Amino acid sequence: MPAASATLLAVVLMLISGATLALQPPTNAVLARAVGSPVNAALASFIVGAVALLIASALLGQRPDMAAVRGLPWWAWLGGLYGAVLVAGMAYAAPRIGVASAATLVIAGQMLLALVLDHYGLLRLEARPATLTKIAGVALVFAGAWLVRRG
Repeated sequence: MPAASATLLAVVLMLISGATLALQPPTNAVLARAVGSPVNAALASFIVGAVALLIASALLGQRPDMAAVRGLPWWAWLGGLYGAVLVAGMAYAAPRIGVASAATLVIAGQMLLALVLDHYGLLRLEARPATLTKIAGVALVFAGAWLVRRG
């Protein structure tokens, strides 16, 4: 796939992913009420997600490289934990502060940590220095979150 096509695909996938993040909190909030807690809702959500990923993996014929898996650092296994915190937190917050407020606060927190990860090249990322422009962009995201909360 040409680099420009790969970049366009990545952008489109992230826009779609962002749209699904707006759907997830109200969906999981309804589920949380029915199953008794945001934690139970997150568990149900992850079970459905795991089944969907198992099906996708089987259909695509993708198998893990077990030698590579054995060589992973301990923190490489924490992605599911991060997702669980997000899903349970959003299921709790959305009915209390609204989806827009919850989503913008999530994005603000995400952008701040992303800037730090990029700047220092943490978690085996390529270092990408935090420029004044990037810092201003993150500050604007925080300003946007504040405006949405005030709104």
